[in-house]
Amino acid sequence: MAWGPNHPSRISRHSTSVVSSPDVALEISRRVVEDELKICGFKRDADVSELFLSQKDLTEVIDLSRFKKLKYLWLQHNKLQGITFLTRNYCLTELYLNNNAIFDLEGLHSLPSLYLLLLHHNELTNIDATVKELKGMPNLKILTLHQNPLCQYNLYRLYIIYHLPEVQFLDRKQVTAEERRTMITIFNHERTHVVQSIAFRGRVDASWNPRAPFKQKPAQRVPPDFAFANNVDKTVFNDPEDAVFVRSMKRSAMAITSLNWDTVPTREEKYLDEKGREPAQMLTVTLR
Repeated sequence: MAWGPNHPSRISRHSTSVVSSPDVALEISRRVVEDELKICGFKRDADVSELFLSQKDLTEVIDLSRFKKLKYLWLQHNKLQGITFLTRNYCLTELYLNNNAIFDLEGLHSLPSLYLLLLHHNELTNIDATVKELKGMPNLKILTLHQNPLCQYNLYRLYIIYHLPEVQFLDRKQVTAEERRTMITIFNHERTHVVQSIAFRGRVDASWNPRAPFKQKPAQRVPPDFAFANNVDKTVFNDPEDAVFVRSMKRSAMAITSLNWDTVPTREEKYLDEKGREPAQMLTVTLR
């Protein structure tokens, strides 16, 4: 097969430095896009809804913002390192970028309609920067990030689920309810505290901070109707433990009531005794 003088393989054979320049890479990308448009029969940019640009050895991609109605874009199995060519493609719903050399996702946050994003087998290392870019996609449901260096982080999967709660499938596995509960326990201590308090019918302070030291509540005066050992005690407790002790002493009194069987007449006594007897007596013992 004979190739023309402008074919990428011929250019790379004559001058490696020329091929590596951004201008030549963008020119190659432009030709690939134009060839794809001809193959698909698109005559107007407004008619383009999908582009199949995978396995083209692309290192750069021309700006695709002219395709306003682009919905499906295949760019897997190339040599891309960044994503700066998607700026106004607001209708894009599926983006295939797996098997590249991408290490930066800057520019992806401007895709509000994106539903599916495949990024596995790339060079993403910064998990925080990755999450920051992906947070701008409220409709993202399917995401792949496996076979990236960032997957080596401890609790990587739960971290992604926590920061991207809209994602339903991560790395080809469905996000389970158990995983969502676990990530709340690990990453959202305040919400966990609120949930536990509600479960025990308690109330919590919205400003509660799990890392802040516990604050001792100010001492409160005992109610005026409080009586202990037949004395009215209005002492202000400086130590909360003293107040707890006094309250426990007040509420822990145990009364045992029993019938005094010595005062209960037998059947014969009831029959022979003509005089009325006093009613049986009750014995009550109070313990603390």
